[in-house]
Amino acid sequence: MSSGIRATVKIDTPEACPIARFSRETGTTIEQVSTSVNCGTKGSTTEFLAEADAEFGDAVTGPVFSYGTTNLYRCSHGEESRCPCECLGAYDCPVHRYRASDGDVTLVFHADGFDQLQAIMDEFRERYPGVDVRSLLQPPLSGTPEERVFVNRGKLTDRQYEVLETAYEMGYFERPKRANATEVAEALGITQSTFTEHLGAAQRKLLEDVLEADA
Repeated sequence: MSSGIRATVKIDTPEACPIARFSRETGTTIEQVSTSVNCGTKGSTTEFLAEADAEFGDAVTGPVFSYGTTNLYRCSHGEESRCPCECLGAYDCPVHRYRASDGDVTLVFHADGFDQLQAIMDEFRERYPGVDVRSLLQPPLSGTPEERVFVNRGKLTDRQYEVLETAYEMGYFERPKRANATEVAEALGITQSTFTEHLGAAQRKLLEDVLEADA
């Protein structure tokens, strides 16, 4: 069985990526990005499509080609460039999916194991303070790809997680219940209204992932 891990990471540091800066300054969402092409000692070049028609300085050039309302741009990476995609390349991890919107970058990549994932995330956290792990998936997976939804437990505060865990362990969600709201609240040392408030907030955050709803 494969020990690989599929990671989805969001970085809200647009200065780290010229394509992210482009998306923010042109107000476009960029999802179609080609695999970077090795240019020897000159670094690499990435092509991307955007519904924009504006010349852009810095590391982005173009439009190189027009598909009507969508234009092709190129982004050059120098030898010292360590944007998120370049960082992944240093670990031999291609970018599986890329999305830049309003300066935020979301990357999907596959690490060959936990050690590699940890090394990548250590470097990401050092370079990009606004990095957030949105999901981690590891085989075996069941259901269709559309049915495989990752629930981001990191959305919960420590207190919300404690309330949810205690309620589950005490049988609050079973039918019939093994413990009611008053009993769970007493075990947590909080009022019933506070228990209900924390539980509702936790469930709402998790359901956003399950139902793929916007926060």
